[in-house]
Amino acid sequence: MAKINQSIPEFKAEAFHNGEFKTITNDDVKGKWSIFLFYPADFTFICPTELEDMANHYPELQELGVEVYAVSTDTHFSHKAWHDTSDAIGKIKFPMLGDQTGNITRGFDVMIEEDHMAMRGTFLADPDGIIQVAEIHNGGIGRSAKDMVRKVKAAQYVRANDGEVCPAAWEQGEATLTPSLDLVGKI
Repeated sequence: MAKINQSIPEFKAEAFHNGEFKTITNDDVKGKWSIFLFYPADFTFICPTELEDMANHYPELQELGVEVYAVSTDTHFSHKAWHDTSDAIGKIKFPMLGDQTGNITRGFDVMIEEDHMAMRGTFLADPDGIIQVAEIHNGGIGRSAKDMVRKVKAAQYVRANDGEVCPAAWEQGEATLTPSLDLVGKI
């Protein structure tokens, strides 16, 4: 199971990205921050709203040095067809990984076995490929890319500022905390 402070699972998959099919592996994602955005299926209802939301925030994520990988158990061919026919999905500039074997989805432990579909799972991995954020939503609850951007900034801040932590709903530029004996019982 994919857990906080563990490495992302090994994988190799075909992806649709910028009008081309490409092979992407777990080694390709190391060296930069990565979001793995698992969703149940192409040509569905909530999924395109989430992917469009992430596409709208993608330029900001790129400025933060983050790559996004959308993952479902559909094929890369299906991703291309969806990208070519949906205005919402047509906005996507990040790789869409086809995981028809389910190996990636199982590696992150978000497979709904009886449906052979992914849960709505979101994982943020640091440049070393270590998972820093893991979230799973009920199938009927869409995710917010804006909040994911906030979590990326918090994770990057904590990595760059040893000994400091970001409190609830922290936004970039706000005060952080330095855990110590002096803070015990004062928050």
